[in-house]
Amino acid sequence: MAKPTKPRRASTTSPPDPPTAARLPWHPPAPPVPTALLISLAALLVRVLVSVGPYSGQGAAPKFGDYEAQRHWMELTLHLPPSDWYRNTSDNDLAYWGLDYPPLSAYQSLLHGRLINASLPDAVALRSSRGFESPESKLLMRWSVLSSDLVVFFPAALWFVWAYAKGAVDGSGEERRDGWMWLLAMVLINPCLLLIDHGHFQYNCISLGLTLGAIAGVLSSNELAAAALFSLAINHKQMSLYFAPAFFSHLLGKCLKRKYPIVEIMKLGFVVLGTFALVWWPFLHSYEAALQVISRLAPFERGIYEDYVANFWCSTSTIIKWKRLFAIKPLKLMSLSATILAFLPSFVQQVKSPSNLGFLYSLMNSSFSFYLFSYQVHEKSILLPLLPASLLALKEPQLYGWFVYYALFSMYPLICRDQLLLQYIAVLGLFFLIYYSPGGSHGKRLKVPFGTKVVFSLPCLGSLLLHITYLQIEPPKRYPFLFDALIMFICFSQFVILTLYSNYKQWMLDTHSRSVGLKKDL
Repeated sequence: MAKPTKPRRASTTSPPDPPTAARLPWHPPAPPVPTALLISLAALLVRVLVSVGPYSGQGAAPKFGDYEAQRHWMELTLHLPPSDWYRNTSDNDLAYWGLDYPPLSAYQSLLHGRLINASLPDAVALRSSRGFESPESKLLMRWSVLSSDLVVFFPAALWFVWAYAKGAVDGSGEERRDGWMWLLAMVLINPCLLLIDHGHFQYNCISLGLTLGAIAGVLSSNELAAAALFSLAINHKQMSLYFAPAFFSHLLGKCLKRKYPIVEIMKLGFVVLGTFALVWWPFLHSYEAALQVISRLAPFERGIYEDYVANFWCSTSTIIKWKRLFAIKPLKLMSLSATILAFLPSFVQQVKSPSNLGFLYSLMNSSFSFYLFSYQVHEKSILLPLLPASLLALKEPQLYGWFVYYALFSMYPLICRDQLLLQYIAVLGLFFLIYYSPGGSHGKRLKVPFGTKVVFSLPCLGSLLLHITYLQIEPPKRYPFLFDALIMFICFSQFVILTLYSNYKQWMLDTHSRSVGLKKDL
């Protein structure tokens, strides 16, 4: 008789789990606060690594570069009274890196000067410290930028992303929930800002941080705080005025739709005037003192452009010799008219239909208008339209990735002069590694016809060739700046396309809102 078979016991081992996709900090689900801190620490570490490299004008006597300019301003503000900061005196030769930023920038130089003087007084000694360079002074100067970044730009970026995640900008809940940490990484790890502030050496993180804080204030309905912060940004660097039409039109449009528009406008006006009065107080004792400061902030005698900046005036100067054909006065008028005409459509749209998303597009369009058409633009000014572009990264990932590449490429000659090529390659590679990471928003691709893709790939191919050519091949002696000009032409063409696209998207918001309203009515 056959033995009864014992029933098989169920296996205690479960089948292997399917392989999971790689997860990075911004890939959901992720604990918000620790992940935000982790991204911030990573962004800080990248800044530290970039700052180890050389800086603008290192060892290049007699005028050196922007590093020496910032050190010299610390020296001046530390030892001279405010009445002599903007005036030519025996101790303040304006021809040698004279102070040409508003008073808040001077106060920042004074604060940093005092901190450095406490540790290394020789670095900021009056007159004798001109061109002072040492490993210790470099370390202190670098830490002054890093601390400014941590105190101003980082909190502003976190505030903006918090407001964005709370629904301040139109978008799906899934987009905000899944993408805000990737957005934080995009804002904090901006290769152009990293290289200019922590490589070349400037303090753009302060003015851009104050502007970013003002934007976050607008998005979170703290408009009086936004007005104060943006006024401080203007008083730190006058180039922050690039954003003024966007702030003015958006806040005006909101005020006009409220119950007491005059009262709302007056409140904002009092905050702006009060902030300006507080910052300018040491220079308001006489008309001449205030006028002396203002004259330093608008150096029209330098010409309508410098170097090979990728804007309208410089790019067209190969055909129309603007500086030869026109005096300064008509050039100022033409520049002003072109700038106003360029930002006017964006301005009108926000007065007419203010919205938070439209405000972000307006910031980009307004700052691009100034970059392309205003007077005395530097190649580093591309940082201004790049800020709102980074804030739109979740909405326009293709636009932002495209813009970052050409913005960085437009500064390639400056980066090569500063011997920051290694840092350039590293931060650009890191940026695109994060940009194309799992859980990012790069997957939201635009539907572009094949022919258009081919056309857009040509300048990209040209830029890749110029990266190598610029370093390996000597330009013809007759055209020593041929490669600089070619870089300028390529970047200018892309910036024009970007600003046309951004203006179009802003105006299409009205069409979208009307169609949504019609569907709701139906």
